[in-house]
This record gives sequence, structure tokens and C-alpha cells, in this order.
Amino acid sequence: MKWTDPVKKTGDLILILLNLLARIVIIVSKRSLKALSIPFIISGKISHFFRDVSRTLGEGFIALFICAIGDLIAGILLSSMTETLMLLPGLLILIPGAIGMRGNIFGALGSRLGSNLHIGILSPELKKSTILTQNIISAMILTFIMSIFLAVMAKGFSMVLGYESISLMDFTIISVLGGIFSGALLLPATILITIKSYENGWDPDNVTTPLIAATGDLFTLPSILLAVQILLWIRNGFLETILFIVFIIIGIISFIVGIRGENNLKKIIKHSTPVLFLSSILGTTAGTILNSSFSVILNNPSILALVPLFSGESGDLVSILGARLASRLHIGSIKASLWPSEEALRNFGIIIILAIIIYPTIGLLAHFASILLGVTSVGIENMVLISTLAGLLLTPFILIIAFFLSIITYKRGLDPDNVVIPLGTSLTDPVANTFLVIMVISILGYTL
Repeated sequence: MKWTDPVKKTGDLILILLNLLARIVIIVSKRSLKALSIPFIISGKISHFFRDVSRTLGEGFIALFICAIGDLIAGILLSSMTETLMLLPGLLILIPGAIGMRGNIFGALGSRLGSNLHIGILSPELKKSTILTQNIISAMILTFIMSIFLAVMAKGFSMVLGYESISLMDFTIISVLGGIFSGALLLPATILITIKSYENGWDPDNVTTPLIAATGDLFTLPSILLAVQILLWIRNGFLETILFIVFIIIGIISFIVGIRGENNLKKIIKHSTPVLFLSSILGTTAGTILNSSFSVILNNPSILALVPLFSGESGDLVSILGARLASRLHIGSIKASLWPSEEALRNFGIIIILAIIIYPTIGLLAHFASILLGVTSVGIENMVLISTLAGLLLTPFILIIAFFLSIITYKRGLDPDNVVIPLGTSLTDPVANTFLVIMVISILGYTL
């Protein structure tokens, strides 16, 4: 028997299991669609009162505000994790990358599904579809392999910069288990949000990506906390070693299955993997920036409540713009020119208005959340000022990165849905954290 036979059989078995999981996700989503019809029908009718731009702004702001609530809960959880962060040094380096990765993978999934709905190759009734199944399988594979890579990057950054940190095995267990737990919830959520927003008159480009990103933020931190608890139960034991080896083997085989799969699956894996690798590096960079100012954050725990809010809403703005530009490139209303057209500039204006509204809002949310939790806040004026100034500095970067990524990837024959959201949000994260840290230090008068 050739040595390749067991590998091939294992790969075939994984593909069968992935197809089965994909069908389960579709069935769960179909049953849930009926239960969730009423609020989406109401919101769909309300949206028809808006004219073109007003409707877009309304959809965008409502989505961003809902996301802000999700990000706020994530911020509250993060601000309560100071003891865990001290117990497991280096974990803060992993967290932004883990949050970003979930938004990148499932935001891109939602964007692809939205584009497929726009051009009519995907039915909102969730009929049996090879494209839908392969999209779901790709999200499973990417979640697994990118969780492993993210753990490697977190440990690598810690070693290079000389930070005290947990072991590579610990990082991997936390990252992969967190990815599995959050991914199990995000898959059906992504399908539901995309289908129901489209079915009830909302533009998925305005709603899907920010809501999915916020859902990812909301699910990721509890998933990481659950993974941490499991790690503490099995740490430094035989079971941890076995689990680590199993995760590595499954990751390798899953990647091979993906790049040798059917055309659409192969295309998604080949296009997404390099982008997500780069995104993971950038996400880890964002975590490293936070880790470098850990003492400042510990002195002002209310800032931890603002971190997921600021990073999440900035990523959502990139996602909205990227998804809108991608759809318009697909249908031909925007030409692939490096000089912004009138339609592109119109979309820039929408993002600028949303940014002016949302950044002061999240400063207020972070302040009042801190007060309710009994955490000493840096003050309402300082919190709003930090959030607003950092956000306004970041907004031009958001416009530039989303536009040029969309145009360049489309001109090179790549699907912007696979590239712009993950790479755009990941490029934004370290810049967002840098501006946020700069504003905290400048306004509060700290030095690193």
C-alpha cells in the first residue's frame, strides 16, 4: 500500500465531513429564516421611506450602531480580562488578530454571498447550491488553518520583540478552539444576515459585513475565554500535546483538500489564503501595539472598553466601502480606474458622513459602559475626544485603502470580495490602534 493512500482517504473523509457540516448549516439557517422574518420585514419597510443616499446612510448607521453594541459588549469582556491577560502573558497579542480573522473570513463570505445574490447566481430561498456549499466549506477550512497561523505569528512576535509569553502549544490550543467555537456560531449567522437583509430590501453591502464583523467580535472573546478555560484544565499535560498534534495534522490536510477541491472552492482558498496570511500578520501587529502600551491600558481600564469599539467600527467602515465598491465593479457601474469616478466619490461621501457620526458615538458608549461597570473612566470629554480625533485621522486612510485595493484586485482578475475586506480591515487595525494609542498618550499626558 502506498503511503499516499491513508492521506488520500483521510482527505476524502474530511471533505465528506465538511460537506455534511455545510448541509447542516444550510438546514439550520433555512429553519431560522422563518423565525427571524418579522424584525427584518419591519426594518425593510422602514428603509423604503428613505431616498437613495438617505436610505444608504440610514442602513449604514443602523448597522454600525448595532455593531457598536456588539463591540461594546466585547470591550466590556476585554476590560474584565485583565487578570487573564496577566496570567497568560502575550495573549493580548493574539486577541486583535483573532477578532479580525473572524471578521475577515466571515465578512468576506458574506460579501461573496451578497455579490452572488446581486448578480442572480444564488437564490435567497437557500435552495441546494454547489456555490453555497463550497463557500461554507471554504470558511471552515480557512478558520482552521488561519487559527494555527495566527498562533505561530503571536508566538513569533513575542520572541522577536522579547515579550514574555505563553508557549506555541498554548497559543495554538487557544486560537484553534476559539476559532472552532466562534465559527460554529458565525456560519449560520452570516447566512441569515446576508439572506434576510437582501430578501427584505436592505442592501447586503451596507448591512452584512458590519453586522457579521460585530457578531464576530461578540462571539470571539467568549470563545477565547472558553478556550482559555479548557487550556487551563489540560495545560502541561499529555492531552494538550495530543490536541496540538491533531490540530496541526487536520490543518495541513484541510488545506490540501481545499486547494485540490472543485473550481470555486479552490479559487476561494487560493485567493484568500495569502491575503489572510498577511491579514494575520497585520492583526498580530495590532495586538503587539496594544501589548507595548499594556501598562498605560492597565492604568486606564476604561480604554480597553474603547479598543474593540474603535477597531471594530473602523473595520466596519472599510468593509462597507469595500463591499459597495466590489458589487459595483461586478455589475459595471464603477470602472476599474485608479482615478475615482463620480460613483466612487459618492460612496466616499457616505463613509465620511458615517465616520463623523459614529466616532463620537462610540466614545460616549465606552464612557457610559465604564461608568455602569464601576470602572474609572478617563472622563466623557476625553473619551469622546480620543475616539473622534483618532477616527478623523483614520478616515482618509480608510477611503484610500478600500478604493485602491478594490480597483487593483479587480484589474488583476481577482475577486475583490475575497481580498478587500480581509486585507482592508487588517491594514486598518494596526493603524487604528496606533492612532488610538497616540491620542490616549497625547490627551491623557502619558509616556510609554
